[in-house]
Amino acid sequence: MGLVNKSPTLLKGPTNVLVYSVGILNSLCNTPKMKTMASNDKSANFLKHYGYDLLLGSIAAFYILMVPYTKVEESFNVQAMHDILYHRFHLDNYDHLEFPGVVPRTFIGALFVSLVVTPIVSIATLLHLPKFYALLIVRMALGGIILSTLRFFRRQIRNKFGHQVEAFFVILTSIQFHFLFYCSRPLPNILALGIVNLAFGYLLQGSFYAALNSLVFATTVFRCDMLLLLCPLGLQLLLTRKISVWGALKHCTGMAFFCVGITSLVDSIMWKRFLWPEFEVFWFNSVLNKSSEWGTHAFHWYFTSALPRSLLAAYPLSLFGFLVDRRIRSFGFPVLAFILLYSKLPHKELRFIISSVPIFNLSASIACNRIYNNRKKMIWNLIFFIMLGLLLTSLVGTITTFTASYWNYPSGHALKKLHGIGFHSDADEQWVHIDTFSAMNGISRFCESDLPWRYSKEEQISLQEFQQRNFTFLINEHPVINGFKCLFTENGFSRMHIKFGFPPILLVKEPKVYVHGNLENKVVVNEIWPGCP
Repeated sequence: MGLVNKSPTLLKGPTNVLVYSVGILNSLCNTPKMKTMASNDKSANFLKHYGYDLLLGSIAAFYILMVPYTKVEESFNVQAMHDILYHRFHLDNYDHLEFPGVVPRTFIGALFVSLVVTPIVSIATLLHLPKFYALLIVRMALGGIILSTLRFFRRQIRNKFGHQVEAFFVILTSIQFHFLFYCSRPLPNILALGIVNLAFGYLLQGSFYAALNSLVFATTVFRCDMLLLLCPLGLQLLLTRKISVWGALKHCTGMAFFCVGITSLVDSIMWKRFLWPEFEVFWFNSVLNKSSEWGTHAFHWYFTSALPRSLLAAYPLSLFGFLVDRRIRSFGFPVLAFILLYSKLPHKELRFIISSVPIFNLSASIACNRIYNNRKKMIWNLIFFIMLGLLLTSLVGTITTFTASYWNYPSGHALKKLHGIGFHSDADEQWVHIDTFSAMNGISRFCESDLPWRYSKEEQISLQEFQQRNFTFLINEHPVINGFKCLFTENGFSRMHIKFGFPPILLVKEPKVYVHGNLENKVVVNEIWPGCP
């Protein structure tokens, strides 16, 4: 409130708030006046060049620090980065050989990120910092890589559509939850997203063959489903005569052979058998259609659920942008075709189409710019206030979704609490068994500690068999296990409850993970634990 009282004329009413905000973004980063000041002021020069990156990076870093744990979808790459950093050339110790997953994935992304962070992780190891800090480091590095590719795309937006469109692009991206939350998560979709950002940037730049080559790389190495974006884009470029058939074949075929060769070489070594990972993924998901075993959604789900949740205000604004500016349509049609083609597959997840978000945000930014520039006209003034309401709603939705996501990794919090309470330097080895549910909801190799802690993810153990095993602690989804005492529980997000009054939305949490201790172990008997309800 202090800032409002100091500048009442600037911040009077929601209209002037947005005018002031856009003005601040432009003045800090783009205007000629700041260019003059920047010559004498290094900090201003830094903001001029990197102000937007600082804003987006700060939000992404906040998400990493507040929600550091990972889920099952990220397990391959996060375990791969752990093993590359800590086991290096000892492939027999790698997690994927013991738990290969449903389909093989490429090590290319994990290798690249690990090489980037190796010096920092080595210093952390010398300082005897827990491996958990390495998890933060690799996620920060991945987020930085993805945002650097977004920076390239954003600079092309500025060159083609102007500074204000770029400013609105940053605003919309900042108040959306999923893009910045996911950009640091080691998913194959996110690794592909970085390459797709480059492709979109090349497209705006007019480097059409470079755009196609980028999508070929993303398709053959990280996500075979990027073929559904590559084909519509290539067809459009051919129909508009921006590329030739011979040129496309020459560039894309050579790139495809190169990428397949690289990924086959690297991954055949890592998996100890000859393979091209994304071909096996394509065969499993598309030909055999076995991905539907993980759940199915209706054809319209991406348009009626995934896009509204990920884009928020940008969803209706992007549709308006397609109407008011014909320039964006040529970029939007391949993306819409990508989502329509993807909708044919029964198994659907938001992360599958996250690569489409930048183009939707670009269209929405063009709409915001048009509304902003015409806000003094009567009809446009009404639309401007509607836009303000949508932006505010997006911000509230993002805060709510972030809060829910914080509680979505209960087993990670449970293991951290167990390490804090159950550690005794003079104790013998303390074995912790982690069940499948817990391994899927927050625990990775980065969460493990050194001696006296030991861990097992052995599967197919019955509840009765735990009594006969030498486990000190159990982390699982069962509230009662014979021979063990429930030491504490960890709550997780259950559902949202809407009510009249303030706050209108309540997040309902319930026990998701239970930590048990062996009754025959002195550590368990003598220690004071929080207890279970």
